[in-house]
Amino acid sequence: MLGKTRHLLIALLAVGAVLFGGSAMAQEQNKGLISIIVNDPSNPYWYTEGQIARSTAEELGYTANVSAHKGDTNTESRQIDTAITNQAKAIILDPANADGSVGAVRKAVNAGIPVFLVNAEINQQGLAQAQLVSNNAQGAALGAQQWVQMLGDGARYVEIKGAPSDNNAATRSNGYETVLSQYPDIQRVASDVANWDRTQGYNKMQSMLQANPDIQGVISGNDEMALGAIAALKEAGRLDDVVVGGFDGSPDAVDAVRSGALAYTVLQPVAIFSERAVRLADQYIRTGETGLDNEKQLFDCMLITSDNVDQYTSPFVLEQ
Repeated sequence: MLGKTRHLLIALLAVGAVLFGGSAMAQEQNKGLISIIVNDPSNPYWYTEGQIARSTAEELGYTANVSAHKGDTNTESRQIDTAITNQAKAIILDPANADGSVGAVRKAVNAGIPVFLVNAEINQQGLAQAQLVSNNAQGAALGAQQWVQMLGDGARYVEIKGAPSDNNAATRSNGYETVLSQYPDIQRVASDVANWDRTQGYNKMQSMLQANPDIQGVISGNDEMALGAIAALKEAGRLDDVVVGGFDGSPDAVDAVRSGALAYTVLQPVAIFSERAVRLADQYIRTGETGLDNEKQLFDCMLITSDNVDQYTSPFVLEQ
């Protein structure tokens, strides 16, 4: 009986050691909080950005949360305050405004929290540990060249632009202009801002189409606006004879490329740089260094057309 009792006690001690050891390991594994702040997750691009950043942080042993400022700098500032209060180890931020987000980033840095920017820039160097963005000029040139090839040398077109507060909007528009200015017979007859939004893209396309019913092309600063334009063109019975180009590589846009409604989309590698930002944050937390030579890191875009659309294997991932 004593022997059985002794064996039982040893077994219980062993189980306790495993349980308490596991608890200690779990505590060691939790390296702290990484706060992830994106724009608007109703847009699949920003949703993917947040989800990949969170899953990468959790894979590396951090607690992670995702919040959205939806382009509002006051909301963004409050979310930075929350991250500071929660003693975040790092912040992954898609800034709301190139100028207006500078103060929020500075506030986090002054509190001793490193900030890693993704997708959009701020107009000040030396605050964020890194700014990881798509090579928007390269992507815009890639898209414009494809668009011209499908449109032909002579045509009238309209442009739908993104939010002026985001440097990406101007960079893409300028990239389009650099290419299209080489074709004097391709004439832009109107342009308007639709703030990256599908509904606004639809409404602005309706207005521009009424004023310019004979257009042959639409070039858009992102996929959501392009998809809104497609809906308006379809409603007007013009979709079959107007070439529409997008930018982002969203799942809905890829489906539109498959169906022939969208001529192409330019894939932003958000799946790549969202993960990269978190791994850089982890490296900085562990070593105090990012290992980068330059704060700003550009990631080249890729063209998606009917020729390679089947290589799109998951949201914002193109296998090559």
